Amino acid sequence: MTTTVIAEPQVWAGCLNCYNSGRLVGHWFGVTEAADVDLAAVHRGSGVNTAAEGCEELWCLDIDGLPVRREMGLLEAAEWGEVFTEAGESWPAVAAWVRTGDYIAEGDTDLPVLSDFTDRYCGHWDSFRDYAFGLADDIGLLRDVPEEIERYFHWDAWIRDLKMDHSTAEAPDGGVYIFRSL
Repeated sequence: MTTTVIAEPQVWAGCLNCYNSGRLVGHWFGVTEAADVDLAAVHRGSGVNTAAEGCEELWCLDIDGLPVRREMGLLEAAEWGEVFTEAGESWPAVAAWVRTGDYIAEGDTDLPVLSDFTDRYCGHWDSFRDYAFGLADDIGLLRDVPEEIERYFHWDAWIRDLKMDHSTAEAPDGGVYIFRSL
């Protein structure tokens, strides 16, 4: 049995006072440890005396592996860490769902509602066409249709119409993730 290792998203947390003073002081941290990041951790090895310099505020100035592309505070990074942990092996699909823009967010945040993800996620497929044929099979779309009539079914039109009720995102290892748009 092979275990897939999912890379943890990271944030580069830096000191705003140092940044505004022209010094880039900070480090990369995994989102699951963002809640524990403090001034000492950010200034580790920098030689900056945080009390003397007036350092107070930390900010995530860069991100890697999150589906949003913007700066954020450590609290939000920690919340993304909770989503990452809860999503587990589904994290790549969850991140893709968020990138589609066709997802449900918690309140006024960008954080996805994982229960809605579970309801909408249709899986990883080689193509949307493969998904459509699998769905047709699963629901018995043409089960009771005589073969002489079945050959006149317009698969391309049905797949095109079906695609209107779904969103897709390319998967990093090829194929696509498919999500129902409810």
